[in-house]
Amino acid sequence: MRDSQKILDAWDAYSDEHTDLDGWPHDDHAYGMRKSQRDADTAEAFELLRYGARHLLATAETQLTRLPENTVQSRWVYQLGVLHTALDRLDELHEQWLLTRDALPATAKPGTADFDDALAEHHAESWSYLDDWATHGKALREINTAARKAPSPLIPTLALAPARRTAARK
Repeated sequence: MRDSQKILDAWDAYSDEHTDLDGWPHDDHAYGMRKSQRDADTAEAFELLRYGARHLLATAETQLTRLPENTVQSRWVYQLGVLHTALDRLDELHEQWLLTRDALPATAKPGTADFDDALAEHHAESWSYLDDWATHGKALREINTAARKAPSPLIPTLALAPARRTAARK
């Protein structure tokens, strides 16, 4: 998620520098190529997380239900919902990509226009959902941190025992 945020920050800097005041690119082709690279880089960064993402969401949801109310940020439930929706959509798009890839001609390999164009289109379709993970994924860390700092119901709190007075010997 941190890599995705770095990619987004770099994109924002590039976009600010290479567009006019109305947001129109100075060079459409160069801008489109850089945008395509942003999409591919973001997809690659997410691959490290993809297979454990559902487990991370389930863990965060469980942790959230066990946190003391006064430690819960109201936005976390919303953010987990956004992450679930984005992950569902990314899974659908991944399945579509596999079908598209399998339907390409046998000569379409990475590095050929047929393959690379189809993959770039897949990355472009996926990007907004990957951006949701880059933007809202920090909630997973925040919830985990709150859960680790929360008092455990398994550890009894120590009550201060009343001071004992012992009779002094005479």
